[in-house]
Amino acid sequence: MIRLRGPSTSYDLKRAVGRSIQYFWPFPHSQLYVEPNRLADAGLLTQEQESDGRRRKLFSLTDAGRDALNDWLGSAPEQVFDLRDMAIMQLFFADFMNAGQLTELAREQVRFHTDRISRFEEIAENTTGFAGQNRMLPLDLGLRISQACVEFWSEVLEKRGDT
Repeated sequence: MIRLRGPSTSYDLKRAVGRSIQYFWPFPHSQLYVEPNRLADAGLLTQEQESDGRRRKLFSLTDAGRDALNDWLGSAPEQVFDLRDMAIMQLFFADFMNAGQLTELAREQVRFHTDRISRFEEIAENTTGFAGQNRMLPLDLGLRISQACVEFWSEVLEKRGDT
């Protein structure tokens, strides 16, 4: 994020993450107050702290940090898509649900993913012509995944006859 934004405080990073990668890579935001210090200790970031006032720390990328980022970007992940979805976990145990519970789960998931589609479309509309279009590709994937989820949960409802 610092490579994208330039020098940033942890709060700046939290705001930027909240508008971008949180949609596909959620993590505790407290990490944004710990991790920059660790990266600075490793020589990948520099930090300047205000001498008075709120004493915020401003982090910047070092040449070593830029090299480490480039190395990471050039490596292929050797892991599978990680899906941790509580609704899918509940669906796995649906044999223990009554029909009303399953219907409510499916309806709630259709609503949730429909709202998510609306949010993604709003983001896409607000970033039309954005210079970093490659950065918008995860948004397209998120939109497609949410559309597939709406289709899936709608089929769950149809199969139960509770549309």
